[in-house]
Amino acid sequence: MQATNAGAPRPPLSRRASIYVLEARAEFLTLARMPAFTVPTLLFPLMFYAFFGVVMKFSPSAPTYLLATYGVFGLMGPSLYGFGVGFANARDSGQLLLKQTTPMPVAAYLAARIATALVFGMAIVISLFLLGAYAADVTLYRWQWFALAGIVLASVIPFCALGLAIGAWVKAQSAVAIVNIVYLPMAFLSGLWMPIALLPSFLQKLAIVFPAYHQAQLTLKVINMDQGGSAGGHVLIIGIFTVIFLVIAAAGFRRVSQR
Repeated sequence: MQATNAGAPRPPLSRRASIYVLEARAEFLTLARMPAFTVPTLLFPLMFYAFFGVVMKFSPSAPTYLLATYGVFGLMGPSLYGFGVGFANARDSGQLLLKQTTPMPVAAYLAARIATALVFGMAIVISLFLLGAYAADVTLYRWQWFALAGIVLASVIPFCALGLAIGAWVKAQSAVAIVNIVYLPMAFLSGLWMPIALLPSFLQKLAIVFPAYHQAQLTLKVINMDQGGSAGGHVLIIGIFTVIFLVIAAAGFRRVSQR
């Protein structure tokens, strides 16, 4: 995805911006037309929240707690599948090689997948918030709603990086299985499906090794239901995880380019 003519004049800003917009639109339409992606991505967080937060709420605070954690869970899906599965498929099918022969910058390809994850994420957040407010009677200050939404949507940063690391190394045939092995256990062990305090003590101690735990703790700080620790500490750990994932992804890119 590098320009084939290094001496060619750089296109104007409007042309470069249109490349990003068109690539993002194409990526969104590709995934939106795949029911195997859109249905579980959009419905699973809502179904789980409706069951555990509305129907089977185990405490008065459960709907509010789960609104934050299922928001993070909802963002993990499009981020991990969009990069982990999508990138592996594009590489093994030859789509990535075809894109590399065009002048499209690699940043446009990556930005398109991040933007797509954000669009799906916003749909999930809005749906969860409406379900929480009207079906579970969750009451928050206006600033809490906006802060919660912002932190949840920021989840795309570490999880897209993790998805990219997976997609850069695994084959397309095994990408879905590998993503599921990472995605579902991490969500459970990070306290996204139920309060972390309900898990056995050894699992509570294990949770700190997962980026999803730290992302969830940031969201729970907004509603004063976190397990403690500073927000800066959680952000630092998430940043370290993100850098590690990007380094792993870069090593995978170099391996592919050397074939």
